[in-house]
Amino acid sequence: MSVALFIITTIAAYLLGSIPSSVWYGIGYFGIDVRKHGSGNAGATNTFRVLGKRAGTIVMLIDVMKGWTATCLASMLFYMGTIAEGDILMYKIIFGIIAIVGHIFPVFVGFKGGKGIATLLGMVLAIHPELAALSIAIFILTLIASQYVSLSSILATLAFPVMSLLGVFGQPETLLVIFGFVMFVLVVITHQKNIVRLLNGNESRVNIFAKSKSKGQS
Repeated sequence: MSVALFIITTIAAYLLGSIPSSVWYGIGYFGIDVRKHGSGNAGATNTFRVLGKRAGTIVMLIDVMKGWTATCLASMLFYMGTIAEGDILMYKIIFGIIAIVGHIFPVFVGFKGGKGIATLLGMVLAIHPELAALSIAIFILTLIASQYVSLSSILATLAFPVMSLLGVFGQPETLLVIFGFVMFVLVVITHQKNIVRLLNGNESRVNIFAKSKSKGQS
C-alpha cells in the first residue's frame, strides 16, 4: 500500500472517530450541550445521565458504528487489493485505535471528547465479533449488578484479552492478545478518576431501568 493511501485512510479513520455524536445530538435535538452537565464528559455515558436512555442509546450506537466503520477500512483496502490477507488484523487494529484517538481528542469540538468505550466496542466487533459479544455480556451483567458504567467498562475490556489468551474461540492470536491488554491499560488510564471514586464509594450510578427523560429536560 502506498504511503499516500495509508495517510488518507488514517485521516479518514480519525475523522470518523472525531464525530462528536453526544455534542451534536444533544445540541441539535435537545438544545443541551452535555459537556456542561453531569460529568462534563462528551460520551454516551454522560448522555444517558443528562438526556436519558433514548438519547444515550442513540449516541452509543453512533459511537459503536464509528469504531466499526473505521476498523473495516482495512477490509476495504484488502478487497481493493492494496493489502495482503495476513495484514488485515494489523491494519484493523491501527485504524480502530486511530478512531478511538479521534473520539477522545475530536478535532470538531476542541479535542475534548469521551473515553472511547463505545468506539472501542465497535472496533472489537469488527475484529472479533464472538469475543466482543462475550465482553458485552460481561458489561451488561456487571452494570445490572453494580450500576457502575466505569466498573462495567473496565471488566468488559479486561475480559477481551483474557478470553483471547485462553483460546475461548480457537488458537490465541498474539497480536490480538497484546492489543487487548494494551486497550485495557488505556481504559484504566482514562478511568483513573472513576477508579478513585469507586474506591471512595462516591462514583455515580446509572439505573438502566429508570424512566427516560423527556425532550428538553436536563
